[in-house]
Amino acid sequence: MKKILSTLFFTLLFSATFSQSFEGKITYNVTYKSKNPAITDAQFAAMMGNTQEYFIKGGSYKSIMNGELVQWQLYPSQDTLMYSKMSNTPSVYWVDARTDDDHILKTEINKGAATFLGYLCDELILTCKSGVQKYYFSQKLPLDYTLFTKHNYGNWLAYLKQAKAVPLKMSADTEMMTIESTATAVKAMKLESSFFQLAKGSKLEKMPY
Repeated sequence: MKKILSTLFFTLLFSATFSQSFEGKITYNVTYKSKNPAITDAQFAAMMGNTQEYFIKGGSYKSIMNGELVQWQLYPSQDTLMYSKMSNTPSVYWVDARTDDDHILKTEINKGAATFLGYLCDELILTCKSGVQKYYFSQKLPLDYTLFTKHNYGNWLAYLKQAKAVPLKMSADTEMMTIESTATAVKAMKLESSFFQLAKGSKLEKMPY
């Protein structure tokens, strides 16, 4: 389950008029290439979802998937935990976002490597113990990394320190699969802080490893 959550994080995750961090929704198309002969690409897509709606405000985010198993992930800015909801249990699983057992071995940045949604993007490549992660981002779409100083999980803080921007494309090559998330729409919008609050009375369980 931990490997699925780590991978899902990348399925994880604007307007040039914003001088501060972007607030609004990004829609991503998500694709999978399975490395497990027992699970097909289509099965991964059905389980985890091929569309991700990513909402962000300040240091909080919420990711909603259309998968049969994975429903949403939530990181409230005032918390140090990342929450995940699966369809097969009433519980909400949590992991400590301050911790990460991954290790970055090499960092590369390639300027002007690709264009997405009209934005010329730089490429950041993180060669990690878990595999290779690639991010494409534009400095016109800023994100303040200091809002996520307690979010090491999934190498999120390490990415933000380098990019200081919301990614328009992400990919991760892991033992289980290769997963790619590509932005298909970006919408700046005001979001209520209550949208990023965990529902009262939620049954919480530590993510089983």
